Amino acid sequence: MIDIKFLRENPEIVKENIRKKFQDEKLPLVDEAIRLDAEKRKAQMESEQLKAARNKLSKANGPLFGQLKKCEDEAKKAEIQAQIDANNAAVKADDERRAQLEAAQTEAAAKLQEIMYVIPNIIDPSVPIGPDDSCNVEVERFGEPVVPDFEVPHHVDIMATFDGIDKDAAGRVAGMGFYYLLGDIARLHEAVLAYARDFMIDEKGFTYVIPPFMMHGNVVKGVMSFPEMEAMMYKIEGEDLYLIGTSEHTMIGRFIDQILPEAQLPLTLTSYSPCFRKEVGSHGLEERGVYRIHQFEKQEMIVVCKPEESMIWYDKLWRNSVELFRNMEIPVRQLECCSGDLADLKVKSCDIEAWSPRQQKYFEVCSCSNLGDAQARRLGIRVKGADGKTYLAHTLNNTCVAPPRMLIAFLENHLQKDGTVTIPKCLQPYMGGKEVLVPKHK
Repeated sequence: MIDIKFLRENPEIVKENIRKKFQDEKLPLVDEAIRLDAEKRKAQMESEQLKAARNKLSKANGPLFGQLKKCEDEAKKAEIQAQIDANNAAVKADDERRAQLEAAQTEAAAKLQEIMYVIPNIIDPSVPIGPDDSCNVEVERFGEPVVPDFEVPHHVDIMATFDGIDKDAAGRVAGMGFYYLLGDIARLHEAVLAYARDFMIDEKGFTYVIPPFMMHGNVVKGVMSFPEMEAMMYKIEGEDLYLIGTSEHTMIGRFIDQILPEAQLPLTLTSYSPCFRKEVGSHGLEERGVYRIHQFEKQEMIVVCKPEESMIWYDKLWRNSVELFRNMEIPVRQLECCSGDLADLKVKSCDIEAWSPRQQKYFEVCSCSNLGDAQARRLGIRVKGADGKTYLAHTLNNTCVAPPRMLIAFLENHLQKDGTVTIPKCLQPYMGGKEVLVPKHK
């Protein structure tokens, strides 16, 4: 959400940003926001003027009551009383008018807020312009993609050789979009999470957090755009509670309506959580595999920082993901998201994609985003500087690792011709010292 003052003073910049995001249907909202803002401010100004006049009239009645009490001349008393009555009538009229103005102000403010929630954040000048993810731009590759001299099976088939997955039973229990992981595959899933946790704590110095897995509706509106909310969030029936789609939601929500001392910044946090997603929209569920599902677990990175530091942290965050994947000997690339692929709150975003030997192409495993002050503005997250003045914080998030997708990349890249799966050194302590996983059948 952008600053209304910025929109008021720079409507053409806001409109050009909307065009860059290929959301021309939102262009009329800029003028409507300016109209509602003017209406709200006019009502507020008139209300304040009436309040001042009311106070002046009420104050004027004080001496008049004193005069009335002392006055013995009936004609003069009648004159004073008439003045008091006139003042009271004016005060009443002012109160009635103020009530109307406050109602108009409240209505205009509510409509304005809804529009401001829809107008996209101003993207960074470095963001490539394009309508959708087909225009995302490869920036850099890390590690050499390998094309093996044997056919790599689908990841579910690889898991099945270890008796490591049961989607049929999950379908009977919960429907499509769920799975049971078993044995070595389940242990590998947890090993990846544990290693990612320790990597972020011990090597990157982040503070580990386990957050709430549900949140109130006002936090949902504060951390994400409405289209994202509709496509992702599960609501608890009869409660003002939603299941989180990522721990970023409650990690950022933790600071709602807070003023953070500048000396405490940056806050660098890494969090574990299960994630729950409806996956409504163009992508939908993956019927067979575990790439896009309703429930998964994830290790996340969160940063709350000063505005001038947010782009520095953006680069650090996505590089953390690259380092983590390279430690696990998985080739990856950084893909810069174009303007049309950015969610409305994002200033800049990139995906880290892992190499798939089976498909011989890259696929998304991490997403890093700089949201500028958009979430902080919605949630009221402010920073108090050394001079005593407050300003909005900047927030960033990045996937550290989401094991379902990581497992796909891991199994495909570490699968050997004989069906075994090698374990890189960084994961061996979390796998009971195993260097190789041996399938139970082929």
